[in-house]
Amino acid sequence: MKLYFELVPDSCWYSNLRSILSPAQWDIVRKEAYSRANGRCMICKEKCSRLEAHERWEYDEKNAIQKLSDVIAVCRRCHEVIHIGRTQIKGNEREAEEHFMKVNECGYAEYRKALGEANEAHRRRNGVSEWKLDLGYLKKFI
Repeated sequence: MKLYFELVPDSCWYSNLRSILSPAQWDIVRKEAYSRANGRCMICKEKCSRLEAHERWEYDEKNAIQKLSDVIAVCRRCHEVIHIGRTQIKGNEREAEEHFMKVNECGYAEYRKALGEANEAHRRRNGVSEWKLDLGYLKKFI
């Protein structure tokens, strides 16, 4: 699937690059992603006048490592799918559901299956009490 859910473990909420980096450093990282995107969402490829920076994380559950793997530029609709939990709280799940199915060229059953798998991964990752951060991705900016 091109577009998928990225449910961050509860213990990692509110801990993102914007809270770790200075505003000037964050600008360098996000603007590099915007430059790579060339005015298009890096997931759905739609032309977009306002892109949003999204941090991609990988999780090594055995070693409790949360690793930054990329920062990509996405449209608001893809970003709302990625962060479906927040989107559901805001009451916008139906729009996100439709966008997920359109981008992935799938039906409702596939949407529900992917959401179930994401929720299961989220439950497992919540079993890790403390994640160690691997920010090696940022070395190319320093």
